Amino acid sequence: MKEDMKVRNFHQARWNEPIIFELSTQGQRGILIPEPEKELREQVGEFENLIPKSIERKRKAALPEIAQPQVLRHFLRLSQETLGQDINIDIGLGTCTMKYSPKINEQFVSNHKFSELHPLQDDETTQGILEIIYKTEEMLKEISGMDSFSFQPGGGAQAVFSNASILKAYHSDRGEVEQRDEIITTLLSHPVNAAAPRTKGFKVITLMPDKETGYADIETLKSVVSNRTAGMFITNPEDTGIYNPIVKEMIKIVHDAGGLCIADQADANGLFGITRAREAGYDMCHFNLHKAFSSPHGSMGPCCGAQGVRDYLVKYLPSPVVKFDGKRYGLDNDRPESIGKIREFYGVIAVVLRAYAWILSIGAERLKEVSEISVINNNYMMKKLLKEVKGISVPWAEGQFRMEQIRYSWEKLKNDTGVNTEDIDRRSGDYGLQGYFQSHHPRIIKEPFTPEPNESYSKKEIDEYVNIFKKISEEAYENPEIVKTSPHNGPISLIPKEEITDPDDLIVTWRVYKRKKKLDVFDRLLK
Repeated sequence: MKEDMKVRNFHQARWNEPIIFELSTQGQRGILIPEPEKELREQVGEFENLIPKSIERKRKAALPEIAQPQVLRHFLRLSQETLGQDINIDIGLGTCTMKYSPKINEQFVSNHKFSELHPLQDDETTQGILEIIYKTEEMLKEISGMDSFSFQPGGGAQAVFSNASILKAYHSDRGEVEQRDEIITTLLSHPVNAAAPRTKGFKVITLMPDKETGYADIETLKSVVSNRTAGMFITNPEDTGIYNPIVKEMIKIVHDAGGLCIADQADANGLFGITRAREAGYDMCHFNLHKAFSSPHGSMGPCCGAQGVRDYLVKYLPSPVVKFDGKRYGLDNDRPESIGKIREFYGVIAVVLRAYAWILSIGAERLKEVSEISVINNNYMMKKLLKEVKGISVPWAEGQFRMEQIRYSWEKLKNDTGVNTEDIDRRSGDYGLQGYFQSHHPRIIKEPFTPEPNESYSKKEIDEYVNIFKKISEEAYENPEIVKTSPHNGPISLIPKEEITDPDDLIVTWRVYKRKKKLDVFDRLLK
């Protein structure tokens, strides 16, 4: 891009593409399945005899019938209406760490030696992938200081839930599970740190942050800790990008009261090689391998919340775990005190494989550099946004150092122009951005905007990203309607909110669509 070009000229494809069921023509086929060989039929038997009568379909599955060329065109057209990390500068999805995912790692997971493995194979035939699981665990142990990991949780929320399950089992074994029914979290920790323990039956006490420092103070914590405290679940740095420097003292207070402490390290991209969960005193933690460890987000999946614990909690980890006796890798299912299954089999192992390859390619020294660059990028972008973009601010804990992300506010721009953060989010799509993450709830920062310029983004890309919001800000002050009525260059136009708040207007499945379409025809006939 030329130096004088502030923002790219962008217009996305707009196809009036029907859903695939509407393209269906009876009798068309995308593939002809060959008849099974005689030898196979003789060995396996008749297909009809393999499926119990109780689960046989009463009628054929309602699947679209389409030839290969039409299938290809359909999905390629849809792909042209989609933005993602490989196409746009995806800085906007703060707390998600949308970093570059090396394409060679996709070759690893698509290779038949991995993709055709089955989790029920004998251990003797899966030594390679068991070794990768084991060695990834060893690396995460070094990165975090924890003593053991499970890759079974299918995301960060499930990892927090699994840690809450271990917390309950720990207190149950000590005969205190009825007494210790409260957990403590902070308002600006990820909401799942309250939600998952609540699902396990714990009462939740939320610490309010100090507006000057951005984090809860010691005296507030002391006032709520008691012999009913089971543990503390906390994200650090919190969603605002502020690192809590008194977390070690907070952990000691909870430990002294008999509770355990759990770190949500989903936002760990600014911490590698700088601080570890063990040295802070945590008993458990989790990493999102689909964030800081580069495995891509596939529209909220596939994910892996790698769950780490100290040695006195290892016995509670989900089963099975991978063991190595010096010669052979194997799965250990003989774990009577385990909390049991959190997910089928061993979790989303393709995510583990990508993370394994990424960690090895980065190495220990450069892993710390990942965090250093992320923090530098974030603070560089903050100074540039505040200097060049009218109407944006960092009102929360002003002056506090930020780590890998920041929660900004468009409140001033909203007061000046009437343009709000949702308008700006939509308008950014007209300049080729996927959009941005605004904030978790509760929204204590008005008109929020939370970007995260991790180590994958160059200075030029950050400059271009800032230029887009500078342009949108200028539009808001000069011609606010163009922002309020956006998007204009995307595959769809502005969707009026009132039309999708009525349950009668919602169509969430193909069957609902067909049923409502029939009702509409019936209504018209009656009229």
